Amino acid sequence: MNPRQKTSLREIALVGNPNSGKTSVFNALTGLRHHTANYPGVTVEKKTGPMKLPGSGEEILVLDLPGTYSLIPRSLDEKVVHDVLLGVQSGTVRPSLVVVVLDATNFERNLYLALQVIGTGLPAVLVLNMWDLAVERGLAFDLAKLETWTGCPCVKTVGNRRDGIADLSHAIGRALGPAGARETLPCFFLALPYEVESELAALSREVETVRGVDSSASREEALRLLGDTYEESAPAASLAKEHPALAEKIRLSRARLQGLGVDTSSVEAEARYRAIEKIWADVIARKAAAGHSASERLDVFLTHPVWGLLFFIFLMAVIFQSIFTWAKVPMDWIASGINLLAHGVEAALPDGEFRHLLIDGILGGVGNVIVFLPQIFLLFFFIAFFEDTGYMARAAFVLDRIMKKTGLNGKAFLPLLSSFACAVPGILATRTIEDRPTRMAAILAAPFMSCSARLPIYALMIGALIPAVPVLGAFDLKGLTLLAMYLLSVTSGLGVAALFRKTVLRGEQMPFVFELPPYRLPHWKNILAVMWDRGREFLERAGSIIFCLSILLWFLVSYPRHPAVEARYLAEKQTARVQLVGEVLKDKLGELDRLHRGEEIRLSYAGRLGRWIEPAIRPLGFDWKIGIGIIGSFAAREVFVSTLAIVYNVGEQDGPVSVDLMKAVRSEISPRTGRPLYTPLVGVSVMVFFVLGSQCMSTLVVIKRETHSWFWPLFTFFYMTALSWLGAFAVYRLGTWLGWGTA
Repeated sequence: MNPRQKTSLREIALVGNPNSGKTSVFNALTGLRHHTANYPGVTVEKKTGPMKLPGSGEEILVLDLPGTYSLIPRSLDEKVVHDVLLGVQSGTVRPSLVVVVLDATNFERNLYLALQVIGTGLPAVLVLNMWDLAVERGLAFDLAKLETWTGCPCVKTVGNRRDGIADLSHAIGRALGPAGARETLPCFFLALPYEVESELAALSREVETVRGVDSSASREEALRLLGDTYEESAPAASLAKEHPALAEKIRLSRARLQGLGVDTSSVEAEARYRAIEKIWADVIARKAAAGHSASERLDVFLTHPVWGLLFFIFLMAVIFQSIFTWAKVPMDWIASGINLLAHGVEAALPDGEFRHLLIDGILGGVGNVIVFLPQIFLLFFFIAFFEDTGYMARAAFVLDRIMKKTGLNGKAFLPLLSSFACAVPGILATRTIEDRPTRMAAILAAPFMSCSARLPIYALMIGALIPAVPVLGAFDLKGLTLLAMYLLSVTSGLGVAALFRKTVLRGEQMPFVFELPPYRLPHWKNILAVMWDRGREFLERAGSIIFCLSILLWFLVSYPRHPAVEARYLAEKQTARVQLVGEVLKDKLGELDRLHRGEEIRLSYAGRLGRWIEPAIRPLGFDWKIGIGIIGSFAAREVFVSTLAIVYNVGEQDGPVSVDLMKAVRSEISPRTGRPLYTPLVGVSVMVFFVLGSQCMSTLVVIKRETHSWFWPLFTFFYMTALSWLGAFAVYRLGTWLGWGTA
C-alpha cells in the first residue's frame, strides 16, 4: 500500500524526546514499510508507514514526528510537531491519536512532553520504552496509577526487540475505537495559579478563533503563547506579524501578570514540574539503586576529552581500513558480473554504434560506479551500527568541545554526520538548530563532508595509485589515506564554519544541552534497513543521473568522427602486419589502438572542452582528460569515475571493470614528459580537489531552498571552487618541491 494513494486512512502520530527509541517503535509498528517525503511548504522530513489494527484489520497510517523536548517551537522540526498536533500544519490532517514514547530510564524528563501532548486534547497512549534497561537499573512503575494520573493507556515496550509491540497495537486499537472514540479515563488537568487561569480564559477563546485551533487545545496553546517571548522566538515572532491583535492581547496579559508578580516565562514549567513530582512519587514503586552503572563507567573513558577523542580517531581508522579490506571480494564479484554482461552484449549484437554505446557508454560508465557499492554499504553499516548502540551520541559529546571553538556546537554534529551520506539531507537536518548564525555556518560546512559520491573517486585514486605499504601492522597506506581525506573534509568544514562565525555570521552561541542514551545491543534488522536505504539512493543515482550522463559523455567522447585519422591508423596497422609477426606485432597493434583512441578523444567534443580548460588545471598536475571528468562531476561527483571509464574505453577490456580502469590510470603516459601521468602525488591532488570542491548541483539547489536566496549557493560555488583549486595546487607544488613525483 502506497500512503500517497489513500488519504482517507486514519492517522496516528508518534511523539517523543530524542533518543527515546521512538524510531525503533515506529519501525516495529510499520514493519519498516515506510514512505518518506517532505511536509508541504517546509523541508522537514515526513515519514509515514501503514499498520493494521489487531482484531478489526483496519489499516491506519503511522506518522513519525521529529524528536522534541517540548511543544514550545524554537526550530523548524519543533514547529512541525507543534503544528501537526494542533491541526494547523498545511497538508497534514490532525492525528486521531498520539503515541507518546517515553524513555523509561528517564521517566521524569520525558513526562514533561507527555503532559504537554495530553493537554492538546488528543487521545494518547503512553509507551514506556527501553523497559528492560529500566528493570536492570532497579526501577519499578505502577502503570495503573500512571493511567489514573494521565488518563491514557500505558504500555511497556522494548522497541528494538519488538517486545510489547503487540500490546501497544491492541492499546492503539482500543484507544481509537471503531469511531475514533477514546477510553473513558479521567484526563490530566494542569493546575495553574488563579491569576493565570483568569487570563487564560479570555486568551484561549481568542486563540481558538484567530488561529483556528481546536477548543480542546486552545488553553494549552494560549499558555504556551503567554509564556513564550515571541520577540526572541522565530516561530512565535511570526504570530505578531500574522495576528497583531492577538499578539497585542498576549502582551497586555503578560504585563498584567507581571504586575501581579507572576513570571510568565516560567509559570508553565513550574506548574508541570510540580505535577511531575507528584506523579513520580506516586507511580514509582521502586527507585534505581545507587551507584554507577556499567554504561556510566564506560562513559568515563569514551567521553574523556583525550582518550575519548583518540578512541574515536582509532575507530575511524579501523572503519576505513575495513572498507578497503572487506569490500574487495564483493567488488570483484560485481565487476566480473558487469564484465560478463559486456561480453554477452558484444557476442549478441553486431558491431556498430549501438553496441559501442551499450558497452563503452552505459556499462563502462555506470558499471564503474556501481562497482564501489560494497564500500558504500560498509560505510553506512558502521554508521548505523554505532548509532544503534548509542556510541554516536558519545562521539557528539566528545566533538562538541572542538566544535564550540568553531562557533558550532554538538547539535551540528548530526547534520554534519548526515552529510557523509549526502550533503542534501545534512543541510536539511540543520533545521534542528535554533539560532540562524549557527545554522548558516553548519549549512556552509556541510558540503565539505566527504559524501558517498566522493567515495568512488577516493577508491579509484587510492586503489590505482597508493601502494599498500603496511603501517603499524594492522593498517596500510591505502586505509590511512582514505582516513586522511575524511579528516581533511571535517577539518576544512569546521575551519570554514569558524571563519564565517567570526566574520559574516557573528552572533551569540546557543548552549548545547543533550543527554547520553544508554548503550544498547544493536538491532540488526534496523541496521541493515538503514544500510540498504543509503545504498539504494546510490543505485538510484547510478540508474538515473549517471546513466543519462554516461550516454551524453559517450556521445561527446565519440563524436565528431574523423575519417582521415581513422584511415591513417588503418594504414599504419596494415604496414605493421606486413613487417612484424608474433608478440611484436600484437604489441604494435595494441599501441596503435591506444594512440588511435587517444587522438579520437582529443579531437572529440569532450576533448576540445577538456583542452579548453587544461591551462587552468595543469598547475594542479591534471591533464585535459581529468578536466573532462571535473566538468561532468558538477552534475554528480561519481560521474568523474564514469567519465574516465568512457575516456579510457575500459568497457572492451578483458578483466573486471574496476581493475581495468585502475590499470588504465596507472599506465597513462604524459605526452610532455614521457613519464606516468598519474602518480601518487597526482592522485592525492585529485582527491584534495574533490574534498574541497562543490561539484554537486543538488547541494547548491537545496542551499537556495533553505536560505531563500541565490546569494548563498552562488557564494558557496565560487569560494569552494577557488578553495579546491588552491588546495590541489598547494599539495601538488609542495609534493613536487619535496621530490614526491611529477607528471
